[in-house]
Amino acid sequence: MLRIVLALAFLAAAVNSTNVKQCKGKPFPLTVRVQDCEEPPCIVYKGTTVIMEVQFLGNNNNIQNITAKTTAKVLGMNLPYDLPEEVSNVCTNLMYGAMCPIDKGEDVTYQFNFYVEPSFPEITADVTVTLDDAQGEVITCFICSCKLRKGTAATKEEYLLDWRDNQSELKA
Repeated sequence: MLRIVLALAFLAAAVNSTNVKQCKGKPFPLTVRVQDCEEPPCIVYKGTTVIMEVQFLGNNNNIQNITAKTTAKVLGMNLPYDLPEEVSNVCTNLMYGAMCPIDKGEDVTYQFNFYVEPSFPEITADVTVTLDDAQGEVITCFICSCKLRKGTAATKEEYLLDWRDNQSELKA
């Protein structure tokens, strides 16, 4: 019975996952879910935050620190994209009550909030996301193709409303 429940849970996770590519010679995550995207290229809007959930396994025992790094392949060039500390620190963005240290084989999910700069050109880019331990060893890596587009007025209004609602909650 337990096997059936686990198989159904795995199948449900796989159905909702985004079809990302594996980095050559690097460990692949269990699943990646890009909000509102099952099949890349994912449409992302400039000036917004793309939310990704990366489910992966620990590769060593007692992993104290994990850092997310990103690059974007544009016109054949790999361009680094520096993430702010509050995003690149994987341990502070683990979901479902998980926390560092992580042990080998431990199944955890990282919420990766990727801000798309308004100054980016409207192009398609292959975004590589790598999670590294403190020694620089890759824990997991994937590539997601993204089409960068100008945000619509409706999209901007939706985020503005969300921001106003959050500000009201903070004052209360």
